[in-house]
Amino acid sequence: MGREFVIEVRGLVKRFADVVAVKGVDILVEEGEIYGLLGPNGAGKTTTIRMICGLIRPTRGTVRVFGYRMPEERIKASRLIGYVTQHTSLYEDLTVYENLMFYASVYGLRGSEKRRAVEEALDRFLLREFKDKMVGKLSGGTVKRVSLAVSMVHNPKLLILDEPTAGVDPKLRRVFWDMFRDLSREGLTLLVTTHYMDEAENCDRISLMLGGRIVVTGTPDEVKRMAMGGDVVEVTFRKPVVEEDVRRVGGVKSVEWVGDRGMRARVVVEDAEEFLANLLKADWLEVAVAAKADVSLEEAFLRIEGAVR
Repeated sequence: MGREFVIEVRGLVKRFADVVAVKGVDILVEEGEIYGLLGPNGAGKTTTIRMICGLIRPTRGTVRVFGYRMPEERIKASRLIGYVTQHTSLYEDLTVYENLMFYASVYGLRGSEKRRAVEEALDRFLLREFKDKMVGKLSGGTVKRVSLAVSMVHNPKLLILDEPTAGVDPKLRRVFWDMFRDLSREGLTLLVTTHYMDEAENCDRISLMLGGRIVVTGTPDEVKRMAMGGDVVEVTFRKPVVEEDVRRVGGVKSVEWVGDRGMRARVVVEDAEEFLANLLKADWLEVAVAAKADVSLEEAFLRIEGAVR
């Protein structure tokens, strides 16, 4: 019997007239993980998300969410999904409480169950002080929180977030990601799109999307290794060396000089721990400092993007 996935996307294609926005995308999301779909604006992320939610029909390929085929079985799947769009779908001329009550009804909650769910959402997302305020009068960050509360009011098992922190200041972005990790720990599955590469460090697995295609998938560390060609170690020497001296240590894939040639290098190696251990034994080198480098996902993605293009 095949493995079960919360989201199973295979061979997904979407064409709009003469433009192919999504070109053969495969996505498999496991229960309880935070899966990041990353890429610049225009990469095809939102179109992919909309097909996963069953809002638009694929030109080709299949989408299943909790085993339900999308968009044919969207109504059955919708009670299990919370979806936060890039642009708010809230009613600005209604209060926070009224918006929550309305969307709770849309999701099929009734009577005391609905009221209890709304009260819990107000507390969970720290919105009680805004309960009777018009959404149109709230700050952008608070509106984002209301959108999240609305998407969670029916207690879904999957939360889909399309650029949830776009336009939000860095401090509030951290607050949101703390919230997302808490939800994941509670067993919720999250699919998040973002063009903020630093946010991807919070994901269990990530895919980079460029020009409608997924070009790499893995954990953040796996993606960094794929982009760089291995682990990266930064070494500072007490006296100048040549590249051949560094390569004698073993396991070296490339050497890139930083600043003064011969004095400091970024060395791409097969295994950082093994290289550092061998470096201690390399009596032909006078090493001042050596440590595994902290490669950012932004650097990794820029390298991948450069290689693809």
